[in-house]
Amino acid sequence: MSVFEVKEEFLLDNKPVKILSGAIHYFRIVPEYWENCFYNLKAMGFNTVETYIPWNIHEPEEGVFDFSGNKDIARFVRLAQEMGLLVILRPTPFICAEWEFGGLPAWLLRYKGMKVRTNTPLFLEKVDAYYKELFSHIGGLQITKGGPVIMLQVENEYGSFGNDKEYLRAVKGIMVKYGAEVPLFTADGSWDAALEAGSLVEDGVLATANFGSRSNENLDALERFYERKGLKRPLMSMEFWDGWFNRWKEPIITRDAGDLAECIKELLPRASINLYMFIGGTNFGFYNGCSARGVTDLPQITSYNYDAVLTEWGQPTAKFYKLRDVIRELYPDIPTFDPKDHRRAAFPNAKLTGRVSLFSVADKLAECQTSTYPMTMEEAGPGYGYMLYRTHVKGFDNVMKVKAIQTSDRAHFYLNGKFQGVQYQHEIGNEIEMEFGQENVLELLVENMGRVNYGYKLQAPTQSKGIRTGVMVDIHFESGWEQYALPLDNVEQVDFSGEWKENTPSFYRYEFEAAEPADTFLDCSRLGKGVAFINGFHLGRYWSVGPVCYLYIPAPLMKAGKNEIILFETEGVTAETLELKDGPVYKETVE
Repeated sequence: MSVFEVKEEFLLDNKPVKILSGAIHYFRIVPEYWENCFYNLKAMGFNTVETYIPWNIHEPEEGVFDFSGNKDIARFVRLAQEMGLLVILRPTPFICAEWEFGGLPAWLLRYKGMKVRTNTPLFLEKVDAYYKELFSHIGGLQITKGGPVIMLQVENEYGSFGNDKEYLRAVKGIMVKYGAEVPLFTADGSWDAALEAGSLVEDGVLATANFGSRSNENLDALERFYERKGLKRPLMSMEFWDGWFNRWKEPIITRDAGDLAECIKELLPRASINLYMFIGGTNFGFYNGCSARGVTDLPQITSYNYDAVLTEWGQPTAKFYKLRDVIRELYPDIPTFDPKDHRRAAFPNAKLTGRVSLFSVADKLAECQTSTYPMTMEEAGPGYGYMLYRTHVKGFDNVMKVKAIQTSDRAHFYLNGKFQGVQYQHEIGNEIEMEFGQENVLELLVENMGRVNYGYKLQAPTQSKGIRTGVMVDIHFESGWEQYALPLDNVEQVDFSGEWKENTPSFYRYEFEAAEPADTFLDCSRLGKGVAFINGFHLGRYWSVGPVCYLYIPAPLMKAGKNEIILFETEGVTAETLELKDGPVYKETVE
């Protein structure tokens, strides 16, 4: 059984070791491709894999835990060990990671007065219950137990959020209570204030830094931090950013491979590294995060390609070869070899075989919940996806103004089944004039486009989605609401024999044949906005505003023979066929 220690250097079985790590998020990649990712990491000469552990996928409802499929963290870690890799785990309550709510579960928002990431009994009670379950899965994987896990993270970039050391100590204490034995660490920005606020070096917790350029300058700052504490510890960039994430309506961000290689070549003689990301993967389902801004937040796209060393679909990039050259130059004794790739292919167009309006099937997809005033998404359901609100309005054959108050994030308005308008963030609360008859049905479809994953808005009321206050008709709040929580985790129950109405949010079913599965890309360039499923698996969101106009379909999600694609399209766009291409599709200019 090996021993890993953090002293003046990292020691593995009493011998100095350089950690050459790459981030691979198990939850962003289908399990069938984990092995390929590990193989390519080793091919580049690296010896360690790192991953976050998002709380929200493992405890989707309070007290209900899920470690199956691409959530099977124990299987991921054991496979890494089989392939000769060490593992760094980051099971912090908050992960950021451009992930929905920074990995915090939406059900926390049902508790009035909940203050996340604080030394408060309510929040720590929930963390404790989660860690009790989580450590039953990961505790035995530590190197002290014969596993490959060498380090565990206490909190993530807490110095960019708070400076409550008692909170950090509380999280550490819970981890130790449930079996954390390997060295613990924190990760923060490399400037003085962030390191001081977010670290716990006085308690024996290693401080690491996150950055992606000016290697010596950032390492100098981390080294000076330790010197002020009278300590000498190994230096490590826990997130060396080799690319960046992307948001709707913004151009794709890229980084030159040569520039990256030079920055890493500068870093490695002084420090260990964790590349963020080695492969980014995909924000499947409704799990994309959102960047906090003043009035209008900026949701991230489904693709988490990140301009990483491997593409979203696992293809080695120029960065792979440049970094392999760096390893060969600095560490000629480390074995390196050629990487693997996946087969990609186009397939015959998927043909439309059914369509039905959401208004025709809502009762079959969700329980109708009634209340005097609108419920939030978290009150009515798991808090992800969409919420359909309905009320009956007495009219007087005249025009009245309608406005939704404190609603997140995007709302479609319908009166008697007819589209009246759509509002997004900064527009919500503006009046829409509608022509009412005597008896009327007013409906709103509200989409949660992703909770923020970083910054002060983690504590903001806007992270509660749906309608938080109410809807005004004329100058009064309407009462008497019906609502349907639509996380769309049951699309197989959509009844396509129901009525379809033009220009309403609708489900569309398509079929195509595949003689042999291969990676492919659903071309979304002719669609509006919505989500897609293949054979029941939720691929994620698409939106015509760009910058991407595709959804990546890994081969393991396909079948040899007939395959089914279901779209939930909210913009009234109908396509008779869908194209499946052998490469990604981008929007030339974003709106």
